[in-house]
Amino acid sequence: MQFESFIQAESAMLWGAFAIALIMGAVVNKTNFCTMGAVSDLVNMGDTGRMRSWLFAIAVAMLGVAALEYMGLVDVTGTFPPYRAGNLIWAENILGGLMFGIGMTLASGCGNKTLIRIGGGNIKSIIVFAIIAVIAYFMISPFPGSDQTLMSLLFYDWIRPLSANLGQSQDLGYLVAGEDGAKTGRLVIGLVLGLALMAFAFKSVDFRGSFDNMLGGFVVGLAVLGAWYLTSNILVESFDGPVSLSNYYAQWDMLADSNEGKPAQGRPLASQSYTFINPMGQTLGYLAGGFERKLLNFGVMAVLGVIAGSLLWALLSRSFRIEWFSSLKDAVTHVIGAVLMGFGGTLAMGCTVGQAITGVSTLALGSILTFGAIFIGSALTMKVQYYKMVYEDEASFGKALLTGLVDLKLLPERFRRLEAV
Repeated sequence: MQFESFIQAESAMLWGAFAIALIMGAVVNKTNFCTMGAVSDLVNMGDTGRMRSWLFAIAVAMLGVAALEYMGLVDVTGTFPPYRAGNLIWAENILGGLMFGIGMTLASGCGNKTLIRIGGGNIKSIIVFAIIAVIAYFMISPFPGSDQTLMSLLFYDWIRPLSANLGQSQDLGYLVAGEDGAKTGRLVIGLVLGLALMAFAFKSVDFRGSFDNMLGGFVVGLAVLGAWYLTSNILVESFDGPVSLSNYYAQWDMLADSNEGKPAQGRPLASQSYTFINPMGQTLGYLAGGFERKLLNFGVMAVLGVIAGSLLWALLSRSFRIEWFSSLKDAVTHVIGAVLMGFGGTLAMGCTVGQAITGVSTLALGSILTFGAIFIGSALTMKVQYYKMVYEDEASFGKALLTGLVDLKLLPERFRRLEAV
């Protein structure tokens, strides 16, 4: 997809991102594709249907990326955010993932689900969105009149030194096959893992018996793949031949006659796919900046597209309902969850879609670690909530936590403090 001017090319990318997100938002609302719901169904009822739908989405994205990258049709190396960066921020992936998993459970859904709920009329989710957006924005952007961010104040000095340098890349293809064999390694590993996940999904009657589970997983996975393809193939004509949006931005003074149409930042022009925590912060920046065109990027259009798609389905299906907090406790719980999602999702560099589907599709080790941490954080929170509800005053937080860890096979049986229910 080659365009004569930067503005034409960027507009195609932005509207493409919106259109794909619109479809994804409508289908996710229709099918109730929900990553927190997937964990809840598995932990509380033993129902694996929605969990396998999540894994099916990963499989679709992973298989597509493996094939298209091998053919040179997508770029998932120089991405925004840099999933395959050689510096593995494992502590941030794990801590952020745990925080996000706990937060999404307390706030009734992940970042994507928050947007879906907003489109469906849930005012609680607007509050959750606003809190996440403020934290995500200031985790990356300096406070007014300062060069400090929430990341630099609270995390950077002690957590970044824990990172590990893995060389040129952290993806499984590079780590297993080395630099020379990385291309083939990525194809083989991506195909093997993707097919294994797909087989695992379809093995279950819980999954096969639900058209919504199959449709939701397929469309979300295809949306992630579609965004990778879109953002990897938008080119602008120049006197040296067609260049990508990010390369055009880097050579702006040489290629452009003026600064008209120049975005505020170049990094969001790189190849990318759907993630929803940092884009909430970007959306806040766009609103606070008076809707300036230079602040409009892929992430903002993704957020708006999912909300619009969800709203469209809610109106068509007559499921639009205004919902508010049921109690003060409900409000406080959602606020705490939103805070944890804002910090955790930014720290871990993504959410249940941004890392667990988009990031994992690149075979990035950090994304896989984040996925595991999110699952554990969410599942353990549900276990603690359940034991506290069943045993009431008898179950202290410590007892419920230890018992939950035993249930999840993270501690041996001798640590159990409450009878299993």
